[in-house]
Amino acid sequence: MAHEPGAPVRVALLGCGVVGSSVARLLTEHADDLAARVGAPLELVGIAVRRPQRPRPDVPVDPSLFTADAEELVTRADVVVEVIGGIDPARGLILRAMEHGAGVVSANKALVAEDGPTLFEAAARNGVDLYYEAAVAGAIPILRPVRESLAGDRVRRVMGIVNGTTNFVLDKMDVSGAGFAETVEEAQALGYAEADPTADVEGFDAAAKAAILASLAFHTRVSSAHVHREGITEVSAADIRAARENDCVVKLLAICERVTASGSDAVSVRVHPAMVPRSHPLASVREAFNAVFVEAEAAGELMFYGRGAGGDPTASAVLGDLVAVARQRVSGGHGPGESAYADLPVVDLGQAVTRYHISLDVADRPGVLAQVAAVFAEQGVSIETVRQQAGPEDDGRARLIVVTHRATDAALSATVEDLAALESVDDVVSVMRVEGA
Repeated sequence: MAHEPGAPVRVALLGCGVVGSSVARLLTEHADDLAARVGAPLELVGIAVRRPQRPRPDVPVDPSLFTADAEELVTRADVVVEVIGGIDPARGLILRAMEHGAGVVSANKALVAEDGPTLFEAAARNGVDLYYEAAVAGAIPILRPVRESLAGDRVRRVMGIVNGTTNFVLDKMDVSGAGFAETVEEAQALGYAEADPTADVEGFDAAAKAAILASLAFHTRVSSAHVHREGITEVSAADIRAARENDCVVKLLAICERVTASGSDAVSVRVHPAMVPRSHPLASVREAFNAVFVEAEAAGELMFYGRGAGGDPTASAVLGDLVAVARQRVSGGHGPGESAYADLPVVDLGQAVTRYHISLDVADRPGVLAQVAAVFAEQGVSIETVRQQAGPEDDGRARLIVVTHRATDAALSATVEDLAALESVDDVVSVMRVEGA
């Protein structure tokens, strides 16, 4: 749809929560600068909310712009900004907007990860843009660099901390030695965690972001269902101490890799807690910050760091996309669409290559170490280090700590199962992957 010279670009905002309020405020405060960057004024034509009459003193716009009729609002905009989240009604509103010729800017990680193909196909069919930088890592510009700046390169791996809540919790556990439950309570008191933190601490949020990153990095459709997901609820103060003893920290990582399966390229995507050596750049990411580490064949190693959540940081990413979509609207061009040409198979966790840190309670008698070593040998898993800690005097037990070399997760998991079956092994105390070494 051609844009008339000098006419404003009409913007509809869906949602006015923490992020939506910041978007509306920054649109107003920076109106002149944004107009200069776009080449036309950005005119906010409406904000869809559930309760239009509720006072919103922190949103400096005409109260008459608030409406409960989102279905009607999206039909009279050139660009629709969706920050309501969730699957429905967001999906229907986005599709309706596209059918009426509007470009879309979304911060909706869950929707893009679950049903991205439907949205991309609708954007292509209607000749409009779909941008979603704010869906991953808040203010950090990561999706556009992967999609555009590295388009001429071959990405091998994307590994990152993409959830601020879990990073805050694990960082505080490392610094203070506190347990998981009390640290989550602190995060909630500070506003870093929701009243129901399940989506964060169980890894659902990070899994959606991992799916989006993998889709872009490997030109393959990856959904949340493809992502192996483990949260941090089972990470104990003892795990944190064990990591410290190995000069590591524990982080919840999203890992997207190009792997070889049956002699051909494939994609592995996983989210789980892991020990990271303190020498690795991701180990220094503190509190609620995010960081994404990208490895590409020509570019080498790249790291993107910043605030991964919050109203203003996320609004920054939204407005960056809004300027891009509006500028293309004015010029008559289009941004890049979906790139899924590679169509690589997505393999299960068993084919991912990693390392394990395993703590065992064993009988403190001759020959036990040889039995344990034999189990590793039978599965073809090489041991990097082994350390024994004596139990209480006359207890007859000992703590055996084993760190492996790299092997497939399937082989490592099978090793742990066989160890648990040994008569001399009283308990597999903990198992944690080691990444970044």
